[in-house]
Amino acid sequence: MDRYFVLHAPRQTGKTTTLDALASELTAEGDIAALMFSCERAKSVGDDYVAAEEILLESLREAAERAGWPAELLPPDPRPEAPAGARFGSALTEWCRRCPRRVVLFMDEIDALQGNSLVSILSQLRHGHNARPGGQPFPASVALCGLRDLRDYKVASGGESGRSNPASPFNIIAKSLRLGDFTTDEIAELYDQHTQATGQEFAKDAVDRVFELSQGQPWLVNALANELIIEMGVTGAITAGQVEEAKERLIRARATHLDSLTARLHEPRVKRVIEPIVAGTAPSMDATIDDDVSYVHDLGLIPDTRRLEIANPIYREVLLRVLGARTERLVTAHPRSFVLPDGRFDLSRLLQEFVVFWREHGEVLIQQEGYHEAACQIILMAFLHRLVNGGGQLDREYAAGTKRLDVLVRWPYTGPDGKRLMQREAMELKVWRANADDPTSEGMAQLDRYLDRLTLPTGVLVIFDRRPEAPSWKERGAFEQATTPSGRQVTVLRV
Repeated sequence: MDRYFVLHAPRQTGKTTTLDALASELTAEGDIAALMFSCERAKSVGDDYVAAEEILLESLREAAERAGWPAELLPPDPRPEAPAGARFGSALTEWCRRCPRRVVLFMDEIDALQGNSLVSILSQLRHGHNARPGGQPFPASVALCGLRDLRDYKVASGGESGRSNPASPFNIIAKSLRLGDFTTDEIAELYDQHTQATGQEFAKDAVDRVFELSQGQPWLVNALANELIIEMGVTGAITAGQVEEAKERLIRARATHLDSLTARLHEPRVKRVIEPIVAGTAPSMDATIDDDVSYVHDLGLIPDTRRLEIANPIYREVLLRVLGARTERLVTAHPRSFVLPDGRFDLSRLLQEFVVFWREHGEVLIQQEGYHEAACQIILMAFLHRLVNGGGQLDREYAAGTKRLDVLVRWPYTGPDGKRLMQREAMELKVWRANADDPTSEGMAQLDRYLDRLTLPTGVLVIFDRRPEAPSWKERGAFEQATTPSGRQVTVLRV
């Protein structure tokens, strides 16, 4: 208490629900009037700080009335007279003067305020905060709740994130807090509430698989459960296999949460972080990269600001599907034509078909792809997804600085004795860039380690040649057999 905070987390992670419950609990204690209200409606007025003040004050009053508070706790109506740019702070001062309790504010969707409107509101909060030691009534505590961390509010309002300014409206914040993800135990506890209410259980391997796929991202944890129970109508105990099916359905449906994330992929500052992750290259080291990384972390696309990798397998899948949509529309082959008579998947034929596709469309697609450095990876992933996802699944691993993208094709089929079996095929993707050495040796060693981890005897190394002196497009697509350092026989495809 008596501090001002920023609480930030990706969208739909439970921020609003948490703050609403906290406000109710604090108010119920009897000596605090804690109110959560949304700044979202102020987004429509942009830089018009006068209009923004009016909208926030109306939202404040409406939220207090909806809470069912007695008249003595409500914000003043009519509000005190004050000049434009001071009305929000003056109203808060008058409210705290009249209210018999200490006032605590949770300002949700603070991201909606832009430019001059954001600076005006934060300046008034700073002025009121600093006047409290002199006896001026003002909220005892304020939490600014939104998607972004404090440094990004500086950037959004035209300031410089790394420069300190004692007069800045941003220097009153005691701490910036980030709402965390669920642990496996917390997911189990959450799902157990459903079990207690209905009797329907989640098997332990199902809970573990939910965590593996979501890494505890709250919206995904709840969305997978909703898909299983409501959309799929599973009635018995929920298994890991059903979780896998729910994941596929969720990705295909592209729910609002997933769409809101992927819509940001072409923002320049997001692309500057995500493109090297997909390409496996090192990110830019210029002065703005730290702010870009923090922003992408605040969006929830990466797990933290140190590890440049996608936050969870579901996001990894969605991201590549979105980026590869243009390519996927050009794939005309039918997925079932790659199924062998014994039910297994014909990976060799798929690679041969990809060579034909690459020769015909590769040059144009690379030029059109917004993620130019990751174009090869995106195009092959789209081709694979179009032809494998009809009956099998793709697992992808990629991160900045790894210089590769690992792919595992999983294809279920029925063996001669009627047992369900799983065919697994591993691939490693490398890019031979201009002024670089041939990546074959490095790729063979990396593929060897990948196969060892998967306990597979063989695999495929695909090398894309992006050098200016590369063979003409009609000459690309050479296959050769090679041996890894540990003696595994693998196929090398150069395109």
